Amino acid sequence: MTSHDIQTLFETGAHFGYTRSRRHPSAEKFIFAAKDRNDIFDLEKTEQLLADAQKFSASIASSGKQILFVAGKHEAVHPVKEIAESVGQPYVAGRWIGGTLTNFKEIRKRIDRLEKLRKGRDSGEHEEKYTKLERLMIDREITDLEDKFGGLVHMRDLPAALFVVDPRHESTAVNEAHALDIPIVALASSDCDFGALEHPIPANDSSVKSIRFFTECIAKAYEDNKKAVADKKKEE
Repeated sequence: MTSHDIQTLFETGAHFGYTRSRRHPSAEKFIFAAKDRNDIFDLEKTEQLLADAQKFSASIASSGKQILFVAGKHEAVHPVKEIAESVGQPYVAGRWIGGTLTNFKEIRKRIDRLEKLRKGRDSGEHEEKYTKLERLMIDREITDLEDKFGGLVHMRDLPAALFVVDPRHESTAVNEAHALDIPIVALASSDCDFGALEHPIPANDSSVKSIRFFTECIAKAYEDNKKAVADKKKEE
């Protein structure tokens, strides 16, 4: 598992928080100073908590279970989707649909519907069974289902953990995870409630560079350990 020095964190802009007026009380212990009214994170603490979060991510891989990557705000959607796909993990990159976790059986039915429609379209079955207008309506349904559930197709069961960018923005996802005792790893800025997070990473959650860096750290820890476990099984 790769460790990251403070200079690397600094270069990603990880140290930037929000203005002191927006600071959540629980963030106080992670703040080093303030500059031009903006909070500056203590990167020594960020470094340690990132390492802890990476170890936890690796442990999920060892168990053979999944991490659900969650990011809804604009600057996070593309990097989180790209990175989650690169390690074969489920994701919600966009608006969180209420009940994604707490009503997963019903959500899974919608995902199954998406898979069925995709299969029919790709096999050419729809051309034989439906009119042009009916196929058009089906294609629109596929697009709608993909927008809502496309990142969840390979999630057959509830995930073992969530990785969340900006838990304040993703409060519905966080609350659903809490209701089901699913632990949360989160990239969280100074306006977030750190008391609601099992594995917080106090750092800049609003710049693409920082979001990509921390998401890659968590994903890589998961993927590296997944490969190590697979290689060990081959040797046995």
